[in-house]
Amino acid sequence: MKKSIFLYLFILSVLFNVFTYVFLSKQVKFNQDQLTKVEKRSSEKIKKLEDASADSNYFALENNQNAQNYFEKPDGSFIAPEKLIPFVKEQLISYNDKPTGNPYTGYEPIDGKKFLINKVKVLNHRWIIVDFNNTDLWGEAIIKYFINDDGTVDFETAESLLYSK
Repeated sequence: MKKSIFLYLFILSVLFNVFTYVFLSKQVKFNQDQLTKVEKRSSEKIKKLEDASADSNYFALENNQNAQNYFEKPDGSFIAPEKLIPFVKEQLISYNDKPTGNPYTGYEPIDGKKFLINKVKVLNHRWIIVDFNNTDLWGEAIIKYFINDDGTVDFETAESLLYSK
């Protein structure tokens, strides 16, 4: 009787180990397949995001060598876009402090609410696109900018539009 109990226990333990091995090996394969699928989807999404980023930055001073060459001086010195872009943005946004709002939005205050520039994108060596609002109305404008020899920046509104409510 004692031998038969040990035999049954041995057979049970062997069966338990076999089933456990089969289950775990299939689970590992399933997990590896899932990981492969997730990696493939992730790499596709990363590729799409990289393409979208490249498309959106096509019109940007940082990626436009011809526009960057405009800022090269005859003596060989160069204004780097990393320094120029924040400087130009800061100069343009500083006009938001005026009592009548930013004059480069192309609009005077409406109902006593002045227009302020929110977002600025430097497109190249000559143009800037901006987003502005007065809390009720929103709009966009194309602004020309000029860097003077004395380091100041002049702006001129080329085109401006206001969205309807």
